[in-house]
Amino acid sequence: MLKFYNTKTREEDIFKPLKQDEVKIYFCGPTVYNYAHIWNLRTYVFEDVVIRTLKFLWYNVKTTMNITDVDDKTIKSSILSWETLKNFTQKYTEIFLKDIEKLWITKADNIVPVTELIPEIVRMINTMLKRWFAYIWDDNSIYYNIKKYSKYGKFANIDFSWQKESVRIDNDEYDKENASDFVLWKAWKEEDWANFWEEKFLSKDEEFLTIKWRPGWHIECSACNMKYFWAQIDIHMWWVDLIFPHHQNEIAQSESCTRKEFSKYWLHTGHLMVDGKKMSKSSNNFHTLKDLEDKFLKDWKIDAKILYRAIRYSFANGKYRDSVDFSFSKLDQIFNTLKSIDETLKNISIYKKSIENKNWKNTISFEFREQLQDTIQEYVEKLEDDFNIPEALAVFFEFQKFVNIWLREKTFNSLEIISIIDMYKTFDQVLWVIDFSFLEDKIEEIPSEILELFDSRNQAKKNKDFELADKLRLEIENLGYSIVDNRDWSFVNKN
Repeated sequence: MLKFYNTKTREEDIFKPLKQDEVKIYFCGPTVYNYAHIWNLRTYVFEDVVIRTLKFLWYNVKTTMNITDVDDKTIKSSILSWETLKNFTQKYTEIFLKDIEKLWITKADNIVPVTELIPEIVRMINTMLKRWFAYIWDDNSIYYNIKKYSKYGKFANIDFSWQKESVRIDNDEYDKENASDFVLWKAWKEEDWANFWEEKFLSKDEEFLTIKWRPGWHIECSACNMKYFWAQIDIHMWWVDLIFPHHQNEIAQSESCTRKEFSKYWLHTGHLMVDGKKMSKSSNNFHTLKDLEDKFLKDWKIDAKILYRAIRYSFANGKYRDSVDFSFSKLDQIFNTLKSIDETLKNISIYKKSIENKNWKNTISFEFREQLQDTIQEYVEKLEDDFNIPEALAVFFEFQKFVNIWLREKTFNSLEIISIIDMYKTFDQVLWVIDFSFLEDKIEEIPSEILELFDSRNQAKKNKDFELADKLRLEIENLGYSIVDNRDWSFVNKN
């Protein structure tokens, strides 16, 4: 039974979707004015784990994400770059989509730029104006009246009884101390250049006024959900810093228009720390995926595939509500962890080939079957317990330990080997960090001189000349090959 911490109730709730045939999930998209930083990417990896876990548990999942291609940051940055807003944001949108593809993050079923949501935004604002949840101010900006929404502040656990009706704020981002009526539609200013829309809004006299400018930040996610999911969704996700004001404002806007509970469950990730400090440019620990690529691919000559696997692993291997500490030294340790998985898969592949022509009885032993059943049951339990990936990985590595011991000391038959491979694929339906290319049906030809050393080493071992056997093994390893010994066989392969 799946249960997880719900920010809304501040408790671990059992997951019960609104409809059995579909789970609707929304997560906030990036603001495309620069490269996404690794804190962004850590959150997207967690969201991907949630989506993969739900699919693994046989839920039919539908996902939606916005792209913030118009706000204070994108407009200012595009002007400084002397580019149109559309061209500027499209460039960073494409970079972002390539970044998440590299980390095997599943793309949302619906990915929509805010500039394509203007009709939905205008419709929602007019609904709020009609119901007096919003008002047009003297400068023609439209604000949401938080006093009208009786539950305002409950989600963020903040008391707003002190708030003055005359206070307004048109910044996209602000802290709790500056909480006030927030902007839904910003009036045009000369420094904003050609970045505006002209739309009709309902005035106090119930006449439509044409107001020139663009939407505020918070309304965009409400409109995105309205377009694809209508009034209600099952799960809303993003990081903890958006609980207030963004998510609190989303709830107020959406429920003012629909009069229904906006999202039943809310999931928020903790901070990403870098070397124990909160990531910031002032601390000189602010990194993008490009920064990591420059360091590890260009300077350290690390293989791209294992780098992306290691980054994904480092972001996933932590309790999502806790702060996760990232460092280059930890990433280096993860390389070794992934290489140990790769080595096991190599050994499985070679062992599988070594028994292909043996006429063994192909039945799965009771002990082996029990191990698989216990493992998958425990793995599912960890996933269902608030998406506990660290504990799920512990189950995986315990299984890998079992496989390695049996490869050395037991004799698997072909059916058992196939079952082991299937188990690795089962684990990876959620983790997505295993490289199955090591199981591909191809064997690199071993040079004759290496095979001669290998035969001599085996003969020395048979003659119990262990000193010579160790010397020949070391010589083989120095030439870039390794020897794997089992009780009944041994083989040599390229590192």
